[in-house]
Amino acid sequence: MTTKTTTRITPAKGGVGESPLRPDGVPKLKGTFEYAQDLHADQMLWGATTRSPHPHARIVSIDVGPALAIGGVHAVLTADDVPGRATFGLEHPDQPVLASDEVRYWGEPVAIVAAEDEPTARLAAAAVRVEYEVLEPNVDGDEAERRDDTFRRMRIRRGDQEVQGEVVVDGYYEVGMQDQAPLGTEAGLAIPDGNGGVDLYATSQFVHVDQEQVVASLGLRPDQVRAHPTGIGGAFGAREDVNLHIHLCLLALYTGKPVKMVYQRSESFTGHVHRHPARMWYRHHANRDGTLIRVEARVVIDGGAYASTTAAVLANACYFSVGPYRCDSVSVDGVGVRTNNPPCGAMRGFGAVQVCFAHEAQMDKLATELGIHPLELRRMNALTTGDHMPTTGQLIETPLPTREVIDSLEAMPIMDDGPPDDVTQLPGGTGLTTEPGDVKRGVGYALGLKNLGFSEGFDDFAQARVRLTEEGAIVETAAIEVGQGLVSVLAQIARSGLGLSRAVVKHVDTSRIESAGSTSASRQTQVSGGATLEAATKLRQRILDAHGGDDLNDSGVWRGGELVVGIEELAEAGWEETVTFRHPPTYAPDEDGQGVVHADFAVAGHRAVVDVDPDLGLVKVHRVDTSQDVGRALNPESIRGQIEGGIMQGVGLAIMEELVIEGGVIKNPNFTDYLLPTILDAPDVEALLIEEDGSWGPFGAKGVGEPPTISSTAAVAAAIRDATGRPVTRVPVRPQDIAIG
Repeated sequence: MTTKTTTRITPAKGGVGESPLRPDGVPKLKGTFEYAQDLHADQMLWGATTRSPHPHARIVSIDVGPALAIGGVHAVLTADDVPGRATFGLEHPDQPVLASDEVRYWGEPVAIVAAEDEPTARLAAAAVRVEYEVLEPNVDGDEAERRDDTFRRMRIRRGDQEVQGEVVVDGYYEVGMQDQAPLGTEAGLAIPDGNGGVDLYATSQFVHVDQEQVVASLGLRPDQVRAHPTGIGGAFGAREDVNLHIHLCLLALYTGKPVKMVYQRSESFTGHVHRHPARMWYRHHANRDGTLIRVEARVVIDGGAYASTTAAVLANACYFSVGPYRCDSVSVDGVGVRTNNPPCGAMRGFGAVQVCFAHEAQMDKLATELGIHPLELRRMNALTTGDHMPTTGQLIETPLPTREVIDSLEAMPIMDDGPPDDVTQLPGGTGLTTEPGDVKRGVGYALGLKNLGFSEGFDDFAQARVRLTEEGAIVETAAIEVGQGLVSVLAQIARSGLGLSRAVVKHVDTSRIESAGSTSASRQTQVSGGATLEAATKLRQRILDAHGGDDLNDSGVWRGGELVVGIEELAEAGWEETVTFRHPPTYAPDEDGQGVVHADFAVAGHRAVVDVDPDLGLVKVHRVDTSQDVGRALNPESIRGQIEGGIMQGVGLAIMEELVIEGGVIKNPNFTDYLLPTILDAPDVEALLIEEDGSWGPFGAKGVGEPPTISSTAAVAAAIRDATGRPVTRVPVRPQDIAIG
């Protein structure tokens, strides 16, 4: 007789709340992990790209003859060889697969070649003769806006638009263009199947949307293109957009041979999108008691030559322009402009980083004007569950422990022990330019707010399949592991959901499973994790019901303390469960930007301690302490790794990372001149995880990837202000911004 059992979850070794070793950790440490750059196939050709040397020009003619004359060259393709849709794009197909009539940014692809080896391919790409009529590039966002050359305009109005505060502070702020700078450049391999189709293995954050764009441009049926997840050396938003994907498949199908491409470092800087540079004007109104009354803002971001995700980034910037604070009167205008600068798109924080720098500077200005401690002002106005979002008016129904974040951050010992004894840890570093007596120490605070999951009515879902085998459970997914530890956490969720201690994650291609969505928006733990948990618990219940059991563990099904059926027999039966999980619905906003726009939120706070040499304008970030809302910590060590890495990117944006653009041309497309923080620049980090169950993520978990970057930049800038008294209205902060003349 079949008996109904409860959905009680048996604790499993290596389940949620633990920090098991990552399955990809040892291979990556040993150098045996296979990244896209390591892929190989028999009879493989190499691909390379001919790129525009101009940010704006008309193409007069293209002569591929000199390239074809080089021995070992198998193909040279131009726009005329694209059999399907000539354009692609993540949200709008506005970007040419290969430019045909006009180039709109420096480095835009014009032709692609395939040859016997990589040097020959690059030689042939350089041999393609392109005659250009150079045009004046539009690199000024103000001019683009005057021409109404825009991707999107945003308008948010909430509350009484005439209300005034007793204290008013204004500010103008700028954020430079930051690069995601993944250590692994763009790479991939396309293998023709001999029947007109192709298998694509390429660096990606979203294989299903890649596949859709490849299918459209190749003019094939969806089943003829299979996109496979592959090893990826970092992403941070750089892998959301298609770059070499269509090129690889075109060359593979044209030549009938596998084709591989690996971008060189300088090419990578032109081959992916960047963080949007931003200009922001703010006015904050408050009463004398510190109550925030009204916020007015204008946000302009430069999307570069093509749309990518500029519309969504602008929306996020506007929605989070006030930060995690209550405010009943808000007026925000935003615009994303089109220029001939390099295309911009997704990067960790997705619009919230830029406005956080501005709104936190404004909160510090208010605190100074009112004579209130910066944290106390934030605590007084802290947004929490049951409040309404200051911009959209949306009721916050999931946990948002902003006050707990502030309180815990304030309670952390500041460890202000003065300049270090090791002179290499002073602002001048190993250059030994700074004397200890010249150092000024500053402390700064910042809070950041971010949505979790896709918004504005986007159908955000993920599919996962859990199969039972003799080795344990296998989680099948197309969700991309970009280094964040997804291969660990999905296995942990499956172990806890099934009650088994053995579970692994297997990435499968687009033909074998439906989409898991993009590895972005801090969403995979919640959405793919939600699908995994639901599949695991349903599978467990089905197995128990089928065998009248009351427990399932590594040995099999048990009833009343006796083994009913062994795990080997269960595995032979082919038990599996597939689930498509959706987060709570969201909706497009009305004309005033109001509505249920987001599915969930997370808040984080940072306190930065910096040492500054004010005479030389040099900065050393001494430490960054943080408190972050994580829902439930499914893997505490993995979360801390995300926090430390995110803080490093925030520090980079604060004091050194910027693409220098002159006339639309990137002047520093290399790691010699594009400065990244190294281990010598890494601050000490103390991270507190604020756990408050109740979100819709598995076991109450929230995504954790983006909040560490959002407010860490603002905190470092605040600390520099504290040390120097300088206004610091732009990041990255340059020596001339703070040096005392």
